Amino acid sequence: MPAEVTLPERAPRPPDAPTALAGLLVIDFTRVVAGPACTQTLADFGAEVIKIEQPLTGDDTRAYEHAELGGESAAFLSLNRNKRGMVLDLTIPQARDVARALIAKADIVVENFSSSVMERFGLDYQTLSGTNPGLIYCSISAYGRSGPFAWRSGFDPITQAESGFMSLNGFADGPPVRTGPPIVDLATGMSACNAILLALAARQRLGRGQHVEVALFDIALAMTGFSGMAYLMNGVNPTRTGNSPNDSPTVGVFEASDGPLYIACANDRIYRRLATEVLGRPDLLSDPRFATRRARWVNRAQLRGLIADILATERMDVWTSRMNQAGVPVGHVRTVEQAFNAAEVRMRDRTCRIPHPTAGSIPNIEPAIAMELTPTVEPTAAPRLGEHTTAILRHRLGYTEQEIEALRWAGAFGRNNPGT
Repeated sequence: MPAEVTLPERAPRPPDAPTALAGLLVIDFTRVVAGPACTQTLADFGAEVIKIEQPLTGDDTRAYEHAELGGESAAFLSLNRNKRGMVLDLTIPQARDVARALIAKADIVVENFSSSVMERFGLDYQTLSGTNPGLIYCSISAYGRSGPFAWRSGFDPITQAESGFMSLNGFADGPPVRTGPPIVDLATGMSACNAILLALAARQRLGRGQHVEVALFDIALAMTGFSGMAYLMNGVNPTRTGNSPNDSPTVGVFEASDGPLYIACANDRIYRRLATEVLGRPDLLSDPRFATRRARWVNRAQLRGLIADILATERMDVWTSRMNQAGVPVGHVRTVEQAFNAAEVRMRDRTCRIPHPTAGSIPNIEPAIAMELTPTVEPTAAPRLGEHTTAILRHRLGYTEQEIEALRWAGAFGRNNPGT
């Protein structure tokens, strides 16, 4: 049996600190990863995010298999913090009326349905912006909302494969490898959040909102980075180089006597410190095979072998101490378990435990953005399916109990769902 992970309670937020996005209302029609990652950041910094899910099953990630606490999956809990949850069956006209009433009050709508779904429901930007010209409407898709590929559905690994991004991961003698975490989804969520914040800044100057789009394929293509740019410049198809970018002999994984280290010795200045202050081998500077960056690359197999032989003679902590003192970037190659129990996580307060209505408490990974004047809100766990439906109807839209009951009978919360 795995050991229970002990986490601290979260330190309280400064009671009078403002939030960066206070007063903004976000209607969130997203599910899975990219969209929820975007709206979670907005919620973390003070926007009121109302997550609208289909009845009975909700967001697909509620059923993901990684781990479960209190009836909720790790995937769902990790992506939907600080949101309020509502169920609406958008195939029911009365439910669409509720959605439109919420959007009429909203600053931001975020959606990642398949193309034409929002148009079919009358919830597209063109329809809604006529009555809410300040609305910022963000669409997240696989291949964009217009053009010959708009009809295609797609997910993170598909766009990793099709963009060439996956071809850059792995070793030269092995197949392309997708990243473990859904990196394109997460980067798309970050980019969508950036697009929304840019549109908010533009709204302050121009006085109106706009439609913004982010596509997974576009993000994956951009993430080929300087490998993609190099191809466009020289026409040479980049290949996989494992853990050493450009097959560098002084960047990558090396084995100490008790485990692996990652060293990033990427320029002449750091190489000089590595050779003299860490390895005690000044001859690696004077040897013509290794005296320049170009020479080191030409003779990379010999140099990597020499460095590997030296590093294998001592423990990881010896080498990391020497390299840190010399200013040579180095890190332990950790498992997830080792990383989450490391001093960098504990002493930087990256994890904590927060309350949950059915589990009692759940783990929380702190947002990666820190703002001194406007820190994140006090975190609340991702909502249970439909948890705030009636409260939103009452307090956001002013519906009476009779009107809410009529919505139930109409099936707005699902044909067999009494609502929450």
